[in-house]
Amino acid sequence: MSYVIRIPRIAAICCFPAFVFTSPANFSNFASLQPEVLYMTRALELAQKGKGHTSPNPMVGAVLVNEGRIIGEGWHHIYGQAHAEVDCLNNVAAADKHLIAGSTMYVTLEPCAHTGKTPPCADRLVVEKIGKVVIANKDPFELVSGRGIDILKNTGIDVVTGVCEAEGQWVNRRFFTFHQQKRPYIVLKWAQTTDGFIAPEDRSRSQITNGQSNRLVHKWRTEEAAIMVGATTAINDDPQLTARLWAGKQPLRIAISRNANIPSTHHLFDNSAETWIINEDKDDIINTVRYIQLSFGDQLLNEVMALLHQQKLTSLIVEGGAALLNSFINAGLWDEARVFTGNKEIGSGLTAPQLTNSTNTLTTHLNDDRLEVFVNKISPYPYTTGMEL
Repeated sequence: MSYVIRIPRIAAICCFPAFVFTSPANFSNFASLQPEVLYMTRALELAQKGKGHTSPNPMVGAVLVNEGRIIGEGWHHIYGQAHAEVDCLNNVAAADKHLIAGSTMYVTLEPCAHTGKTPPCADRLVVEKIGKVVIANKDPFELVSGRGIDILKNTGIDVVTGVCEAEGQWVNRRFFTFHQQKRPYIVLKWAQTTDGFIAPEDRSRSQITNGQSNRLVHKWRTEEAAIMVGATTAINDDPQLTARLWAGKQPLRIAISRNANIPSTHHLFDNSAETWIINEDKDDIINTVRYIQLSFGDQLLNEVMALLHQQKLTSLIVEGGAALLNSFINAGLWDEARVFTGNKEIGSGLTAPQLTNSTNTLTTHLNDDRLEVFVNKISPYPYTTGMEL
């Protein structure tokens, strides 16, 4: 399949493959959608407005419908602020407040049943006398995990689950991976030449992709909790590993360096973002840089993933180099890979990683660059046609 990328949106979302939300020419397909699917599609679109801002919480969207008319919409904007259901209710116009009782709410994830940064959403829906709640996914978080649904049902609210379930899982694949697999969602990313190399033989830094691709990568960095490179990349390329071409949250920077020998004059020590140096020699903290001592054995990557999970970091993007990327691939420890192929040949050099057990789910072009997205075949959250990355 082929998509045209429109930054900042990668593709339209849908629960129905033939329906593209952003194309007016396809609005006629509304008639072919069941109302529950149509409203949940809208809720999923709203949910993704919170991308990069809600972690470690999920992205959630909500739509309130009264007799075929949407009277309220909302989403979880920022971690610690109102959840989608409350935001939706708050956005109902004063003239429509009397319609809330008895209306149907479409929400992409089970309403929470616990007090965290905010009160339980399930209780708020009961107080508002919502008549019916349609849910895409049950919440895997152990403090919810069906309890929100039970609260609703026990007070007589009609509950329907599983509407656009696969699409909802894809939207919140980071959240589901974090809670069900007890590790962050792992995205591998690299750029390669048309003849299959990621760097010249002398490992000198070489720009393979164009400016549009680079800007997209910076956008991705704002959407993940952490970013990782190996020691060779950190030393030779001196990367900043920050989002400078896209406004947003900076990821935690991580470098895997057995001997902790990255020069202190490099960008990783510029205090522009929190940074971890995983090494075998020392535990220490210097300004924004934290040295974390771990044994560099066969379980190193699993131990780092456990540490990220402990710190409630729900996702990781690995940007190189080849040795580190291949370590993740060989361990089967990856969920998604985003591979750019630039319009450039270098004849010889460092061979690009080769994925195994992967499914090519999306191919598109950014001018003369090709972007391919792969998903691990064993992933419980496969890509669903038409969804955003």
